[in-house]
Amino acid sequence: MLSPKLRLILPLAALLMLQGTGCKYFSGRKSDNPGEGAIARAFDRYLFPEDLEGVVPVGASHDDSAAATTAYVENWIRQQTVLHLAEEHLDDEQKEVEQKLEDYRRSLLIHAYEAELVRQKLDTNVTEEEIEAYYQQNKKNFELRDNIIKVVYLKLPRKAPKIGKVRDLFSSTRPRDREALADYCRQYAVNYFLDDSTWLLFDDLLKEIPIKTYDKEQFLQNNRNIEIEDSTNIYLVSIRGFMIKNSTSPLSFERNNIRTLIINERKLKLIGEMEQQAYEEARKNGKAEVY
Repeated sequence: MLSPKLRLILPLAALLMLQGTGCKYFSGRKSDNPGEGAIARAFDRYLFPEDLEGVVPVGASHDDSAAATTAYVENWIRQQTVLHLAEEHLDDEQKEVEQKLEDYRRSLLIHAYEAELVRQKLDTNVTEEEIEAYYQQNKKNFELRDNIIKVVYLKLPRKAPKIGKVRDLFSSTRPRDREALADYCRQYAVNYFLDDSTWLLFDDLLKEIPIKTYDKEQFLQNNRNIEIEDSTNIYLVSIRGFMIKNSTSPLSFERNNIRTLIINERKLKLIGEMEQQAYEEARKNGKAEVY
């Protein structure tokens, strides 16, 4: 509950704040002359009118200004009372947060500078030759963690028209038939995938198609064309290629990953060179030295 004195001061403080510029967060301060000019107190900390600068948005009405100021003061008191409890109940080791805060502040500043440096100077263009060279040099590191497949599949409603014709189109390799199949899928399929040049995770296929298998590797080795029906859909699957986990992952499957790895290496190199250059210049110019 605000005191009568504070209720009289707040409107004036709010009007004064309308003329303020900028915005600052204030946590309270101790005063050598307790209460002199203050508009609020919490234990040994005082809040003064000048501490409210920037609290009220420019152009706010008298009522809105008073409401914003009142809310700020009430929140300030709440924070100070909790801070007082913390200071009373935490031991000295627990209260030593200033160094942690300073370390965190420095980390944020360094990170912000590095991010801006990377934004301005990092070359993110990676050629196909660089990707292939990286793959060949680090091939032993690209081991498949999962089974992957090249596949085409359709998920069709049981009542979709011309299912027999679709089976013929699905098994055909002629470009004209494949285009006809794509047109059909766009109209009637619940879901479909027709790009048999792209590697997919076998587990992702199992999320789309109700294939029941207890041995995925054996299933891939023994099945190529599958048709499954349930109460609502018909599923047509053609596995065009597969690779078993723990084998060497193909370049086409790792291409995007390699591009990211190359860019990250460039990023680390750029930051390292910046740090070394800054260090050498500081030592050379006498701005840093070891006593």
